[in-house]
Amino acid sequence: MTSKLGRYVVGLIGTGIGTSLSPALHEREADELGLRYAYQLLDLDELGLAPDQVGELVNEARRTGFAGLNITHPCKQTVVGHLDELSGVANVLGAVNTVVFTAGRAVGHNTDGYGFAEGFVRGLPGAPMAHVVLLGAGGAGAAVARALVELGAGRVTIVDVEPGRVERLVAALDRPHRTVVAGATDELPELVRTADGLVNATPVGMAPNGGLPLAADLLRPGMWVADIIYRPLRTELLRYAHERGCPTLHGGAMVVFQAAEAFRLFTGRAPDADRMYRHFVALTGGSGDG
Repeated sequence: MTSKLGRYVVGLIGTGIGTSLSPALHEREADELGLRYAYQLLDLDELGLAPDQVGELVNEARRTGFAGLNITHPCKQTVVGHLDELSGVANVLGAVNTVVFTAGRAVGHNTDGYGFAEGFVRGLPGAPMAHVVLLGAGGAGAAVARALVELGAGRVTIVDVEPGRVERLVAALDRPHRTVVAGATDELPELVRTADGLVNATPVGMAPNGGLPLAADLLRPGMWVADIIYRPLRTELLRYAHERGCPTLHGGAMVVFQAAEAFRLFTGRAPDADRMYRHFVALTGGSGDG
């Protein structure tokens, strides 16, 4: 729905989001569709707010007539308690990346899994998936775990520095035959040694801090490596993986396709996702591959 201002006003809540491409992606597509659309960044760091104060921003956005909000790290799980309703997927995952204001109610959705799946099918077609190691059980990790199962992974082993978070996610995604299982950080060498692929769904590697979510020497030729980070596209993890002969997938497609689905939820209009991806490529320097 349009806002009280006669246009679609949406925003992004998170920390360190100053370089986010979401405003450009959403606003350019809105221009193509002839919509009046404004996308605002609500950075918790700049606003002096803690993640557990995300509800204050949700309520203020609702009060002032926003059409909706995107939610990113570190609020995808924290925001759940401040919403009136969750979609089926968001309820299963316990994580929200999109909030739509409808008839005064704040409804949470999760488009991250859709975004990851679309990017994976396009970027790593036919990749083996008998065993996938997933780093990170936060909001993004939850969506990626579910997407991996739906893509046909035989087993997904989730590793996180907070074991309790892994156990909760495994319980939420319980499947017959233990498709989704918990792994410990000290088991990573053996887990990676037997894995077909590895997905990083942690913020480790994101600009400006960089870094690696695991020891580079654990990567081996032939295994595929995906990173959901898109700032930068070529993270240290992907750079090392490429040097070791691993097929790689950056987070660009995921961010575009989750944005396209969020745009549809905000406006009720179907965006051209391929056009949005072409715009993303232009914004990131014309290569799209980092």
